[in-house]
Amino acid sequence: MKNIIEIRHLTKKFGEIVAVNDLSFSVKEGELFAFLGINGAGKSTTINILCKQLAKDAGEVLIDGISQDVDSAITKRELGVVFQNSVLDMSLTVLENLESRAALYGLFDKDCKDRIEELARLLDFSELLRRPVGKLSGGQRRRIDIARALLHHPKILILDEPTTGLDPQTRSLLWRVISDLRKSEQMTVFLTTHYMEETTDADHIVILDSGRIVAEGTPLSLKNAYTGDFVTLYGVSEEAVKALGFPYTSHPGGYRLMLPSTGSATALIIAHPELFVDYEITKGNMDDVFLAATGKSLGEERGK
Repeated sequence: MKNIIEIRHLTKKFGEIVAVNDLSFSVKEGELFAFLGINGAGKSTTINILCKQLAKDAGEVLIDGISQDVDSAITKRELGVVFQNSVLDMSLTVLENLESRAALYGLFDKDCKDRIEELARLLDFSELLRRPVGKLSGGQRRRIDIARALLHHPKILILDEPTTGLDPQTRSLLWRVISDLRKSEQMTVFLTTHYMEETTDADHIVILDSGRIVAEGTPLSLKNAYTGDFVTLYGVSEEAVKALGFPYTSHPGGYRLMLPSTGSATALIIAHPELFVDYEITKGNMDDVFLAATGKSLGEERGK
């Protein structure tokens, strides 16, 4: 599978602050790529450079094998971007917003009408086409933002915190549509998110901290590298749990132990069957990975 995005030794400074520090990574065609980091880690700076909204200080960005320095007009056409904040014109109707955007990509008349109708069906906003965007709810506007980014059949869809603040039903709809498009059009999705559960199906994850990559890999490889297993014991005394010699925390009705691996959990159960009468085992999740890799929590930041 070829690389659709290649970033080589990318650097960006703002005065004395190094926002992106010699960053290199690649994204394969058709994959779901998750780009994670707290605010200030360098995510937005990297995305803005990728979208040609910001000039880099050093390095190279290639989109589908073409350097942005050689032909940024072509590389920009490969991208569809959904920014954190809506870029829709609130005074125009949904249809007017989409028609004006489509015109920038040479979509007119029947081609434009057919594409808007297709997206309206996929994203369930046909009844909103004549309504001013300023009268829409946040979830409705988000659907239009995504439709706007998809009008020209981009090879790469960049989603910068696409579901923040949305209700579960709208989040589910958006991810279902995006998943279907990845399969039907071999579309690559470049995602930043504070909802770590949205990274579960990612093909590759990069975790950024202070402009540098601190961890990368598949969800499974990162969990194996940065977390262990959690065993929750019920109906036992704290003294018995403490004697096992592993870190633990109180849990409703019992205690939660952190173990380095599934193997160590199995060995512990075999060695102490009298304690493991009522228990459950869970693997560490991506929140645990992020905390272990950066010493920081995305969940805490989301709650601010």
